[in-house]
Amino acid sequence: VNDLAMSGAKPLYLSLSFIIEEGLPQSELNEIVNSAQEAAQQSEVEIITGDTKVVNRGSADKLFINTAGIGIIPEGISISGGNAGPGDKVILSGTIGDHGIAVLSQREGLSFSTRLESDCAPLGSLVAEMLTASPNIHCLRDPTRGGLATTLNELAKQSKVGIGIEEERIPVREEVLGACEMLGFDPLYVANEGKLVAIVPAKDVDRILKAMRENHYGTSAAIIGEVKAEHPGRVVMKTCLGASRIVDMLVGDLLPRIC
Repeated sequence: VNDLAMSGAKPLYLSLSFIIEEGLPQSELNEIVNSAQEAAQQSEVEIITGDTKVVNRGSADKLFINTAGIGIIPEGISISGGNAGPGDKVILSGTIGDHGIAVLSQREGLSFSTRLESDCAPLGSLVAEMLTASPNIHCLRDPTRGGLATTLNELAKQSKVGIGIEEERIPVREEVLGACEMLGFDPLYVANEGKLVAIVPAKDVDRILKAMRENHYGTSAAIIGEVKAEHPGRVVMKTCLGASRIVDMLVGDLLPRIC
């Protein structure tokens, strides 16, 4: 759903296919199917087709789920990773690192004094309201694998521009920041599943930001930086101490691929 939304499309239909390892408890499968149904209803999409295969014990890790989606891009919308231009503003829809740290804490058996939850969320309604505020959005991307830093680097390279961001403007939950400090991770590189990065013209940024903050999934939206003509293909961050540093692409993975 979010992949469709990042192209400016209204998500409509999904396929849902299962590869099930022999011996998977029926109760787990029922829980997953019910969860998928609830998520589809929340996302206002229909699951219209799919397939199911059962493989021998040891041939899969319990369950693999495969999806594909169809949506419609409204006329006049042109969103691409190559559309960013100098002077554009960079908006982040909310806090970063929630998903990756929540998954890591479960896998490694880590416990914290506060509860860490994934930010997994459908962003179709948020994008629709942003486009209603202004159809001139240049770039949209969900910062999943590689986190915010990798996403911004990809956009800078595609658009052949520089991107400058400010560390103090990037929202991070205290518990996520504490977990990253303890584990030696940089929250800029931690995965997100319910956030988006938008690059928009400066003249439209206030309208778009207002629309985002009125949506449940964008209440913490913030302007975190600006597109620049200098240092094309690079992301440079002004730190809380006032210094500047280059933010590179992620080298290696914090987590095995999960989606």
